[in-house]
Amino acid sequence: MKILAFALVCLGLQGCTVVAVADAAASTVVYGVKTAVNVVDAITPDIVNKKK
Repeated sequence: MKILAFALVCLGLQGCTVVAVADAAASTVVYGVKTAVNVVDAITPDIVNKKK
């Protein structure tokens, strides 16, 4: 019974690790895109922010 409980705990921790890594990767991509948009906006503010 202890072995089964240990196996379930290990599988649960691996699942959490996968989710944490995926979350970190997604956050990196999001912040990378935001940074790229900000750089383009800084270089060409008149194109990105058209006055209405």
